[in-house]
Amino acid sequence: MFRTRVHNLLVSSDGYAAGDHVTLEQPIGEAEALFSKFDGRVIHGIHGIDDPVTVDRAMFSMWGQGVGAEIMGRRKFGPQTGEWPDDGWEGWWGDAPPFRTPVFILTHYPRETLEFANGTSFHFVDASPEKALRLAQDAAGGLDVRIGGGPSTVSEFLRADLIDFLHVAIVPIVLGSGVRIWDHLAGLEDRFSVESISTSSGLTHQLWNRKRDE
Repeated sequence: MFRTRVHNLLVSSDGYAAGDHVTLEQPIGEAEALFSKFDGRVIHGIHGIDDPVTVDRAMFSMWGQGVGAEIMGRRKFGPQTGEWPDDGWEGWWGDAPPFRTPVFILTHYPRETLEFANGTSFHFVDASPEKALRLAQDAAGGLDVRIGGGPSTVSEFLRADLIDFLHVAIVPIVLGSGVRIWDHLAGLEDRFSVESISTSSGLTHQLWNRKRDE
């Protein structure tokens, strides 16, 4: 049975998961410190590096395992707002985006699909979380669907009760402002079993698994 998953959601100690204003120079706003302990080399597996296999790297490496499609919000794809400008923008990731699957981007301004040689395709859809999830499930070929962010999109899917697994990495920094992840989600923990592990890097990884009916 497929699952809807969130991975590598980096959250500050005071609950912020991105900055307020996304620009070309600051893809997550003034919150770059969230990535100070993130090792993106391992997202496709720990076989990709020769460094020791730490708990942090093992956790981060789950990102791509068994995932057949992703859903993301428009701000994760780029800083533009409103109608899409004719600027040739194809995302932050150049000509080889790391996803290697269909990616559904939530926007009120659908546009033509972008396809890349490594198997990534960006589909721009004006859809509710429920409809977007159905589209992603159809494209995933029986594999899981990842909700890739940003934090507003993750929160939206949590409020709609569409998340089965959530990996949060709490970073020991205080941002003081930005986009919060837990607002309007009081009682969320009642729907999940939660395990935590802290590492020598200072990160605390939380694994939220949806409770199954007895």
